[in-house]
Amino acid sequence: MEAKDCNGNTIVDGDSVQVTKDLKVKGMAKTLKRGSTIKGVRTTGNPEQIECRIGKSTIVLKTQFMKKV
Repeated sequence: MEAKDCNGNTIVDGDSVQVTKDLKVKGMAKTLKRGSTIKGVRTTGNPEQIECRIGKSTIVLKTQFMKKV
């Protein structure tokens, strides 16, 4: 299964993505601001989700709020 960003581009392991909307993350005090770049994402078994590392925590984000950089 391949993950696709909000524009339909394919996301593979190790890609960098940019957040297209401010996201409140459960369990974190900070929000992910629009335009933040996340490096080194990993795909999961679900094509609508990607896994990434922010600070010291690993979180799963929906691909509909990401665009490939």
